[in-house]
Amino acid sequence: MKAMILAAGFGTRLMPHTANTPKPLFTIAGRATLDWMIQRLVDAGSTAIVINTHHLNTTIESFIADHNYGIPVKTCHESEILGTGGALKNVEGFWDDQPFVVVNSDIFTDIDLQAVYRFHHEHTSPVTLVLCNDSEFNSVVLREDGTIIDFFSKDAHEPAWTFTGIHVVDPVVLDHIPPGRFSNIIDIYRKLMLQGENIQAYIPHHTLWDDLGTPARYARVARRETAKKAFEQAFAGICAGDVDFDKLAGDGSDRKWFRINCQGRTMVMVDHGIRKTDRVNEVDAFVQIGRHLITKGIPLPKTYFADIFSGLVCLEDLGNQHLQQFVLNADSENDVVDLYKKILRKLVHMSIAGFQGFEADWAWQTPAYDRELILEKECRYFVESFLNLYAGMDVSYVDLSDEFDFLAGETLALSLKGFMHRDLQSRNIMLMAGAPYFIDFQGGRIGPMQYDLASLLIDPYAALSQDSQDFLFDYYTRELSRKIRIDTKRFQKGYACCALTRNLQILGAFGHLSKNRGKAYFEAYIPVALNTLRANLKRFFPGNVFIQLKVAVNKAILKYTDISVQFKKMRQ
Repeated sequence: MKAMILAAGFGTRLMPHTANTPKPLFTIAGRATLDWMIQRLVDAGSTAIVINTHHLNTTIESFIADHNYGIPVKTCHESEILGTGGALKNVEGFWDDQPFVVVNSDIFTDIDLQAVYRFHHEHTSPVTLVLCNDSEFNSVVLREDGTIIDFFSKDAHEPAWTFTGIHVVDPVVLDHIPPGRFSNIIDIYRKLMLQGENIQAYIPHHTLWDDLGTPARYARVARRETAKKAFEQAFAGICAGDVDFDKLAGDGSDRKWFRINCQGRTMVMVDHGIRKTDRVNEVDAFVQIGRHLITKGIPLPKTYFADIFSGLVCLEDLGNQHLQQFVLNADSENDVVDLYKKILRKLVHMSIAGFQGFEADWAWQTPAYDRELILEKECRYFVESFLNLYAGMDVSYVDLSDEFDFLAGETLALSLKGFMHRDLQSRNIMLMAGAPYFIDFQGGRIGPMQYDLASLLIDPYAALSQDSQDFLFDYYTRELSRKIRIDTKRFQKGYACCALTRNLQILGAFGHLSKNRGKAYFEAYIPVALNTLRANLKRFFPGNVFIQLKVAVNKAILKYTDISVQFKKMRQ
């Protein structure tokens, strides 16, 4: 039995994801769909396979060259797309005198192809089409004897079936296909029917079949199959039955979170979205940095399985409690401080151990915390997304640029380099059995150790008192000095700079998320963040240092008060 896999299409409905990756190489549970289909054909008894290519043909050819399937698997490049009929005719010399199997590359199925091939030998029709029941695509109409009447029925009252993209074809059909030009195989089948030939349907029972032709359909299948694979990897057994998906509340990012359950076992899936570019993506950083930190003994959720292309990562389920919830429900400030001390000890270890052996090319967006990041992602972000977009002010970035340049220079000059999480706040620290675990570490890179400390202590979600912040700062520096030699005064100056840059980033994010993303619940934390920024400017930088920034912040506080009053009136 020889077979052909149709893989020449542009994947237009899957753009922009097919700009760099042809759709046959989209992955399901870590394996290319093309690989899944080749293996199914091999298992069904195929003796040789040919794959037609066009869009990104060299990528597919390289993939095939890197794999050994135990049978000949060759590619045939079409300089112009020929359609299914034209593709079959184009490789006429590949076929022998036996019926051959033709399959689409953009489907995922467990249909028994050997059973289909046996069925074809049991009747005299030159073609067998495999059909299934899918309400989204049903359009093929049959007679009672299983022969096809119509391919694209528009009669909603007429029972119809879906063509799966799997057919078995007798070589005689090739005689009806014109050579050297585009040919739609359905048109050929219709001509055969007009000439009195029957096209036979094969309908398997209890089968799995999915079309992967759109991002939504591909993502749905990728999630389901990745979840099954993750349960198999995590618990050394096949996940029998359905996987239940419970969508979890997200935060500031566009990623989707799910708690998934199979037979009473749970894990968490994070969906970063289908890959669009060849550059380092957020999911790459998530997986690579997470793997690195785990090897350093840093408390993170275990990664059970990851499919980098589909953007899916399955993680240990750490439960539902994060640090913010603990702080808000704590019986006393002492309980809060005691837990933070435990977290700070873990942070010291992460900052030092995470730095060792860290590869800059793992980082997403920028390889390190550098001048450009400070100026663009923190300072300009604050001006454009908070002062102007959210507060409705008309502040020119240029008017503050000298002060921002000074801030960036001082921050980097006073930096004590280590691994930097960059979003270490109370919602990114989970608590399981009283132990803290760091999550959302994909923004990690090399940067000032002071930054994560400042991020944790000025965090508006937790709103620690100034006394607690001061105590915990001193505690952290003592713990850090046990591990490495530090200049405490220099470290504190660097901390002051990082407290400002982080605060600017926080307010920029709150402005962007509430205005551009419609996530108004972030507004509740703006007063704390804004007052913290004003207090730290006054405390750490007295006199005329950052005078323009201080003026802008004071105006923003007045403006924000007006916004809050108007907002309350609207709510009433």
